[in-house]
Amino acid sequence: MTALAGPVVEIHLGDGQSHAFHATWLRENSPDSDNTDPITGHRLQVAAFLPADLTVVDLVQRDGHVHLRFNDGHACAYPLAALQAAVEQLYPSELIGARELWGQLDPLPWHDLGELQSNPENILAFLGDVARTGLALVRGLPIEDDGLLRLTDLLGHIRWTNSGGIADVKSIAEAYDLSMTPRGLEPHVDNPYRIPQPGYTMLHCLRNDAEGGESILIDGFHVAEQLRAERPDLFEVLCNVPVVFRYADEQAILENVVPFIETWPDGRLKQTRFHGRADRTPAVAPDILERFYEARRAYAKLIWSDANQLRFKLAPGEMYFADNFRLFHGRQPFTLESGVRHMRQGYLDRDVVSSRQKTLLRDITAKPWKPRA
Repeated sequence: MTALAGPVVEIHLGDGQSHAFHATWLRENSPDSDNTDPITGHRLQVAAFLPADLTVVDLVQRDGHVHLRFNDGHACAYPLAALQAAVEQLYPSELIGARELWGQLDPLPWHDLGELQSNPENILAFLGDVARTGLALVRGLPIEDDGLLRLTDLLGHIRWTNSGGIADVKSIAEAYDLSMTPRGLEPHVDNPYRIPQPGYTMLHCLRNDAEGGESILIDGFHVAEQLRAERPDLFEVLCNVPVVFRYADEQAILENVVPFIETWPDGRLKQTRFHGRADRTPAVAPDILERFYEARRAYAKLIWSDANQLRFKLAPGEMYFADNFRLFHGRQPFTLESGVRHMRQGYLDRDVVSSRQKTLLRDITAKPWKPRA
């Protein structure tokens, strides 16, 4: 059933499936405790210094495992399911769950803070919605400045920036950012000029009785796939031409060089960006810029399409939690004389959210990250 030939081993995985594994791959990923720390999963030796002529000299398959012995004397047993999983998913998912692309969402994925606090299964459902749509909304937060912490305490530590941990988003006389004015905000991701860019953005409503000010959300993955289907040539341009995103004030100068669209090696979307106020196109060759400008116009046209813009108005005590690598957000203008629009905003990094979901899936009683004593 299994062929041993030089550095390549063909292993039959069941149901008529087989896969060719490199002997060095099997050796360096050995689950044996002599090779892999059982707690962290980290290797106990440097794989780059394994013998260059590694081969499998013996293989036995029984009881759902593949037992291997290598010519350097190492032996191990792989669960057949682990080899199958390694073949089926080459790269880990940040969040586990099938992705759903959308132009409009109905119904919206609402959750209740009290239910999230009372049952960790509800936290998994919340994170499942974020994996699926890039979005989850929560009701029942305290209408107080740091009420957002009631949610983040369930997930992990908040991301601090030069604006602090949780910051105001409201109109003020001496505005230091366009978000602090009553003007409408064009669709954008937050902080693409930071390294790393914040992974998730949270907007918590304290008051929202001014005329206008509706929130706008766009699924950037849906937009990118529309562009790839309609104009694959322009999609490739946005994947390959880097853009400089820049922000400067009296406290900081922030710059990042990245494309509008990033994909995984297998073509799946990894990240979409847009920020029409902060992007700066490098002065590359005019023929490259001509194609880039065409691609950017097509991309923006899809982002601004009414069919792709979800609009809603948060009420006090409500918030949205949005994937800042996938969703674009903005707002309608509002009238200061008619009332007050006061939001509080915070960020979580991607590893915090990904780890929270995966530890809960491993152990539903798992607690969020805390500093070690």
